[in-house]
Amino acid sequence: MKGSICVINSSVRDVLTSINEEPSGVAFVIDQQERLIGVLTDGDIRRMLLNGVDLNAQIAQEDLGSYVFANQGEKLEDILKKTDKKVRIIPIIDTEGKPVDYFRYEHRVKMIPVAEPKLNGNEFKYLTDAFLSTWISSAGAYINRFESEFSEYCGAKYGVAVSNGTVAIHLALESFGIGEGDEVIVPDLTFAATINAVLHANATPVIVDVDPVSWCISPEAIEKAITPKTKAIIPVHVYGQPCDMDPIMALAEKHNLFVVEDAAEAHGAVYKGRKVGSIGHAATFSFFGNKIITTGEGGMVVTNSDQLNDRMRVLRDHGMSKQKRYWHEHIGYNYRMTNLQAAIGCAQLERIDEIIAGRAEIESKYQSVLADFSFVKWQPKIDGNKRVTWLVAALLEDGIDRDGVIQQLRDNGVDARPFFYQLSDMPIYSTYVSGNLDASKLLSRQGLNLPTIDGVDFDRVVKAFEEIKETFK
Repeated sequence: MKGSICVINSSVRDVLTSINEEPSGVAFVIDQQERLIGVLTDGDIRRMLLNGVDLNAQIAQEDLGSYVFANQGEKLEDILKKTDKKVRIIPIIDTEGKPVDYFRYEHRVKMIPVAEPKLNGNEFKYLTDAFLSTWISSAGAYINRFESEFSEYCGAKYGVAVSNGTVAIHLALESFGIGEGDEVIVPDLTFAATINAVLHANATPVIVDVDPVSWCISPEAIEKAITPKTKAIIPVHVYGQPCDMDPIMALAEKHNLFVVEDAAEAHGAVYKGRKVGSIGHAATFSFFGNKIITTGEGGMVVTNSDQLNDRMRVLRDHGMSKQKRYWHEHIGYNYRMTNLQAAIGCAQLERIDEIIAGRAEIESKYQSVLADFSFVKWQPKIDGNKRVTWLVAALLEDGIDRDGVIQQLRDNGVDARPFFYQLSDMPIYSTYVSGNLDASKLLSRQGLNLPTIDGVDFDRVVKAFEEIKETFK
């Protein structure tokens, strides 16, 4: 007999333990003659405890209530008729009334999410420590530690922790003095936070194409878009791929421009021996829940500039003087991270290399199991650089219905995602375009992201792609 069996008059504690050890999540209660007399779920036990029942109390007949059962040999279609939203598990009894098995109705296959945080290190320990310290707001030891350790990891001198990755970009731009009348060059293929931060700074974004090989902002397109009004470039290390920073920095030096690396998706990526975040005048990171490391929400600006670091810290904290409390020298913002978030970040950072390696291993597995599907092209690796895997990124052959592929994957319980929409394709940004955008158009239309989590059911993925292959022959 599969399932958890408990004898009437067992203690609540014993029944709860039995339920916890059995994947069905229920206990089948029998009498002294081993006949089924009731069913208890973990929800039933929880309600009993909330009503004041002691863990050592015995389960009595009146605790059981009514239940649904099926007879051994009963037809499947008849058993299915007994299921509903509340009744998912039905015990099967023999002619003597003894349970011999159970039927479990699965309404749908559990969806494999596209990403999930890995919180199996010291996250809970540090979070509890921060909580018990009572320093739960925007001051505390974990904030200082996280800023110091993360900036050191990136190869930068300073780190300024903030409430999310979007405000990190905005804070960097404001600290550079960028505002109305200034132009900031951004790639067409990126999440909207990049361009929104430019608009929040009252500057004018200039959208340019990406390189068709790296998928990152094209240095050639940047050069063509530079005008006397250009003040900054935001290269986005999209999907963990480092941008070609040498020519970008050369253009910045030639035209006296600021470079803010948007590394929200690229923690730990390396460009020609240097970590992303250590190359531009500043760099921004996101620690949203789906990022390589997370603080739930949160972000960071890293820089090697003493002056920029000082200015960002003032603007982050309402523009208040560091020497004269409650004296405001600038119109600032409340962009602070909490000590609780930073505690999680410190624990995540301890295992960042392990997390990056695990994601790379998952990507490699996809490439192996889908090697026979020639219409899938994987995100390239650029010689001399180390790309990291944020979401597993692939490009489908032009002509394949990407959205149809995503739906097929979802029908098989795999939460696939499209690439970002082109910024230029959205009406609110379409007036900021500079030049031709052919590469970003193709990538946006044919790009696909696959789950980057432990325990991906690759059989489901292969099944979906086999069905796709038949559909698009």
